[in-house]
Amino acid sequence: MSTVASTSNSRSARLGFRATPEQEAVIRRAAEVAHKSLTDFILQSAYSVAEQTLLDQRLFVASGSKCQELLELLDRPAQPNDGLRDLFSRKDPWETR
Repeated sequence: MSTVASTSNSRSARLGFRATPEQEAVIRRAAEVAHKSLTDFILQSAYSVAEQTLLDQRLFVASGSKCQELLELLDRPAQPNDGLRDLFSRKDPWETR
């Protein structure tokens, strides 16, 4: 994962938002506990969540031949799979009944 630049010299974009007094208090306290400036804390927190959100899109990038191999694999007819059959026959772990 990428890291956020920690020096203000390399930052050129400006972001702005409004928060309730309660939200501000919690964020300021968390920044203090983390020994970070408010700006660094908010930027690093937002960047981390944004990066994870984008990664969760499950985007697959494959070059020419690898892309073709993947498409051929996906186009193949389904084959019996004892492991999957066993997995799907089990109750979900969170089901207690």
